[in-house]
Amino acid sequence: MAERTLSDESQDIIFRNARTHKAWVEGEVTAALLERVYDLMKWGPTSANCSPARFVFVQSQEAKERLRPHMDEGNVQQTMAAPVTAIIANDLKFHEKLPRLYPHEDAKSWFDGKEKKIKDSAYRNGSLQGAYFMIAARALGLDCGPMSGFNPRGVKDEFFKDEDVQINFICNLGYGDVSKLHPRGPRLSFDETCKVV
Repeated sequence: MAERTLSDESQDIIFRNARTHKAWVEGEVTAALLERVYDLMKWGPTSANCSPARFVFVQSQEAKERLRPHMDEGNVQQTMAAPVTAIIANDLKFHEKLPRLYPHEDAKSWFDGKEKKIKDSAYRNGSLQGAYFMIAARALGLDCGPMSGFNPRGVKDEFFKDEDVQINFICNLGYGDVSKLHPRGPRLSFDETCKVV
């Protein structure tokens, strides 16, 4: 079988050396780069190709000020300083796009009128896409600062007012200031967390 493993250097970039950043150095994050991140992320698998994640990229100072009152106090400074803040939401009408995204079966009917199934699937698959998004961002040279400390209702009303979405999490993007990082925390071992049966 042909070798399909990423180099150690690539694995370091997206996993072993990647950190959650709260401080940032100068560096522009362009709309073109954000589009490249999305275009890489979108190939990650979701069930029935449902692709429920929706993104708002908060970049302008005006938009950051709209976001500020909805952030927990401990997350305000890092968010205001980040070049871009991505709001990752889950579309609760994702199933309406299934005839195009999964045309070989009537997948839309699996969800019609099933609110709990819609919410569960949107959350599970939107979270997967949020994780793919961070991996794609790291693969393209960005650092990430994911957060859950914010008011989801306020963020929804401000940035997705008339849309049927659930806010999942927020992720700052830019070029992290490594001098401000704490020592890396430990991780649990394979034996502590896994079973092979």
